[in-house]
Amino acid sequence: MTKSKALVMMALWAFLAFILLNIMTSAVKGSVEKELSPECREFFYMGRTPNGIQHHSLQFICQRYNKKARYVTLYNIVDHIPVYSAYTFKRSDGERCVDVPWMYEPQLSTLSDTDEMQPFPFGDTHMSFEDGQAVLEDYANAILYERGTLNPDEHQNDRDDKASTYTLTNVVPLMVIFNQRIWNTQEDIIRKRLNNYCRGTAYIITGVTTSGDMIRRQNINRIAVPTYLWSAYCCVDYDHNTPYNERFRFPSVAHYGLNKEENNEVVELSIQNLKEFLKKTKFVDQNFEIFVGGCVSKAPSKNEKTNISI
Repeated sequence: MTKSKALVMMALWAFLAFILLNIMTSAVKGSVEKELSPECREFFYMGRTPNGIQHHSLQFICQRYNKKARYVTLYNIVDHIPVYSAYTFKRSDGERCVDVPWMYEPQLSTLSDTDEMQPFPFGDTHMSFEDGQAVLEDYANAILYERGTLNPDEHQNDRDDKASTYTLTNVVPLMVIFNQRIWNTQEDIIRKRLNNYCRGTAYIITGVTTSGDMIRRQNINRIAVPTYLWSAYCCVDYDHNTPYNERFRFPSVAHYGLNKEENNEVVELSIQNLKEFLKKTKFVDQNFEIFVGGCVSKAPSKNEKTNISI
């Protein structure tokens, strides 16, 4: 082969590689919702997503399971973790769903023809979609961390809603002690509070901040490790006869915790103060708003009575 022909062949292969890369990129981005449907906007207060979180690698995922939208995740396809999960709280007894397989998100796969989360396949099939999301192998040797769900199944009641939380696009790596002793305890406190005193829909957004620490696999950065976890709820229709020690936590309140083995106590604070805290982390911009339009309480009706159901 002459030198000129070799150069032509190299140029042709480079062109084909460029076309293939663009096709794959378009397939990933085109399958994930850029504009959330009305069905998926129902998981946000007033149907509006938070303001002030901008990054080129973020994708909305309307998490679907068994032919129904269950919640929404804003996912980082480079760090391979959700930035936040937004869901509506369902009154729950706190029981966990123990027989559900971990799932992946076909919407981030170039080879899938479904928009519903699926159990991880056997073999090496996961290699076709691991560029855009975490896979089980990423957590296999992460001894210090375990898979922590941002939308926990204990905050859901229906079996399918619970099952839908077991996807790695709803998971971040958490220190074992922090997850089991600190964060899970706070999730249960929120569950009981909303069970008892929230009469209408409670909207919850739970998210993370990161600082650059990564879990590596085969010497490649795979999963960003959260520095802080944060969460906020909004329930405008609540029992106005709620005891005083809980009454000031309505219609909204927030909390955050440090994802470490020490100094990891949960700090509960107002949504406004959480906003200011997150702005200091440089994780969000100055327009950051968790519940767009505010979380405005309804006026209490006369002779309201408390209806407690833990």
